[in-house]
Amino acid sequence: MPWTLAARATRMNPSVIREILKVTERPGIISFAGGLPSPATFPIAEFAAASADVLRRDGPAALQYAASEGYGPLREQVAASLPWPVDPAQVLITTGSQQGLDLVAKVLVDAGSRVLVETPTYLGALQAFAPMEPQVVPVASDDEGVDLDDLAAKAAGARFLYLLPNFQNPTGRTMSEARRAALSAAAARLGLPIVEDNPYGDLWFDRPPPPPLTARHPAGCLYLGSFSKVLAPGLRLGFLVAPPALYPKLLQAKQAADLHSPSFNQRMAHQVLQGDFLGRHVPRIRTLYREQRDAMLAALEREMRGLDVQWNAPDGGMFLWARLPAGMSAIELLPEAVERGVAFVPGAAFYADETPDAQALRTLRLSFVTASREQIDTGVRALAAAIRARGAGR
Repeated sequence: MPWTLAARATRMNPSVIREILKVTERPGIISFAGGLPSPATFPIAEFAAASADVLRRDGPAALQYAASEGYGPLREQVAASLPWPVDPAQVLITTGSQQGLDLVAKVLVDAGSRVLVETPTYLGALQAFAPMEPQVVPVASDDEGVDLDDLAAKAAGARFLYLLPNFQNPTGRTMSEARRAALSAAAARLGLPIVEDNPYGDLWFDRPPPPPLTARHPAGCLYLGSFSKVLAPGLRLGFLVAPPALYPKLLQAKQAADLHSPSFNQRMAHQVLQGDFLGRHVPRIRTLYREQRDAMLAALEREMRGLDVQWNAPDGGMFLWARLPAGMSAIELLPEAVERGVAFVPGAAFYADETPDAQALRTLRLSFVTASREQIDTGVRALAAAIRARGAGR
């Protein structure tokens, strides 16, 4: 072809999840694959009213170009909602929190820069960082989060540590309060900045997670948040909170990327968020997701008996993490599962290592929030049948 690709383009890869979602569009497929919030939680009536109100009161401004920083009243709402003192001038409204990751990569990463990530980590972050050609270094992690000894061994020269401490994607784990305190102290001692991504923190089931790491050390942390999981992902609205010294460069990167996030959407979100809307709305999401988690845990307990399959029980969020019997690969299992009518995401996609080891190949992510209880029962039964068939064929 006559086009010459930039070297960074060779580092761009398709999202494994997005490719699997194409498969789930086939009739009859039950999907545990996508990280999609349940459409039953979308406040459609509230947005219909907000849309009419915004257009009536502020239509010309809502449909016009706007400040790159974001709609001022929405930035004020974000700042007021966070559990540490935040100046609205530190808040940048982004086109989804995924854009926040892209801006972080553009501003903080050079070719060959060391970037530390949890093991495993969010696939979308790996995709956002990849075009900047970093050296992505996985840090060993356990059920409480990042292993501090391994972090200390790998921190020298790293630009930042990227992590999701609450109901992590893909594992659903939550970093304990003790580990957060120790990690904050270690990062300060090592001079290691932290990029804290928190799209799921409001989706707790029984008790809220510990305060953000950023609340302990705001000068050394950059915080990412999202409206996708508590309002609707189609708005494409997120935000970041940056230390004042870093904010101008992130703003300049935002201006170069898209000028500003949609003015109309920002005003609608601000309108819907008036009063205590989230205080009424989010508990309904939690109740629904808790019921769906419980349904999946019950189905796994019932259908996986005797199969040597392990899984966790997340305290919130949208995902649980499972491990297949020794020697089995989730990548190889997926086509057989799809033939039986169920899809999931193989866990290897979430590991920074280019060649996942046998332990990573055994893992898979299951999303429980978009399937009904009946679909969960049917899908887990089909998954168990695929595991049995795969095991019998080895």
